[in-house]
Amino acid sequence: MAYEHKLRVPTQTEALPGRAVEMPVPEAHFVNGNRMKPPFPQGLQQAVFGMGCFWGAERLFWTTPGVYTTSVGYAGGVTKNPSYEEVCSGLTAHTEAVMVVFDPDQVDYYGILKVFWEGHNPTQGMRQGNDIGTQYRSAIYTSGDQAEQAEATRAIYQNALKAAGFGQITSEILPAGPYYYAEHYHQQYLAKVPNGYCGLGGTGVGCNTQPLVKVL
Repeated sequence: MAYEHKLRVPTQTEALPGRAVEMPVPEAHFVNGNRMKPPFPQGLQQAVFGMGCFWGAERLFWTTPGVYTTSVGYAGGVTKNPSYEEVCSGLTAHTEAVMVVFDPDQVDYYGILKVFWEGHNPTQGMRQGNDIGTQYRSAIYTSGDQAEQAEATRAIYQNALKAAGFGQITSEILPAGPYYYAEHYHQQYLAKVPNGYCGLGGTGVGCNTQPLVKVL
């Protein structure tokens, strides 16, 4: 199978080493002009997700009310400061990721998770639609109490998906590690190229996080 090596996450010894030099990115978000890198204004929170091709994923979040800024990058893997070509090789263990910086007074983490779950199909394993490879796997990278909240919404969404005839959620929920910014031309790509490729597609099944918000 031509894609076989891209369907298995490489071990640390198998992964490419990468480099010490960070990828340079613009200071300002192309759409809203806010900062793309820390420091961010006090009181904002961060979330990192993998949900397939990061172009469409980032657009979902920058259009979400309460989101201060977004960026695309690479997370969940081994290779330091990888290039896009290295990630696509399947030899970094990274996902194509999006970082979301949001104001919890306007949209809480449950609201951000709702966008994540509904914005893609989290049951597809090492792919998202026609995009095949470990870099397209679904993932939530957490800090603080985000893991507990992510697990709670996964349980709710799994029940909703099952009722709609979908299979098991394959999303990984792991503590956040390093987040490496992607090349400048990937940042806010679909704002720069409005007719560009977007392979993102949800299941059409809603994720009702409201019961969790009422409890906590």
